[in-house]
Amino acid sequence: MRRAWADAWRKHCENVPLTPLERQIVAVVEEHPEYQDTLVQEIDREYTPAAGRTNPYLHMGLHLGLRDQVATDRPAGIAAVYGVLVNQFGDRHVAEHRMIDCLAETLWEAGRTAGTPDETRYLERLQRLAR
Repeated sequence: MRRAWADAWRKHCENVPLTPLERQIVAVVEEHPEYQDTLVQEIDREYTPAAGRTNPYLHMGLHLGLRDQVATDRPAGIAAVYGVLVNQFGDRHVAEHRMIDCLAETLWEAGRTAGTPDETRYLERLQRLAR
């Protein structure tokens, strides 16, 4: 997956035509200039909690996943919550970061219990943000 991120960014920088997925990847990377060199220089680096650095691939992947959820409105209602939060924060990227916190917590819980993510609980977390 890291190679897909790096290849999309390289193609963008070289003005090579992109696939639809690569265009989505590039849109996320453009909003994260702090990770752009990482895609070129540190593709094999390990990101562990002990190292104290955010995993840029995980972070940007959560943006991509969230945008897909909003585009497909799954879980049902997330697109409306997204709209409210974008208006509330006045910035789409800031709203996404707040929503990603809820998504990450939901995914962590699913991993801890070896279950599937609880969409109802996830949506409730998001709705609390929108209040």
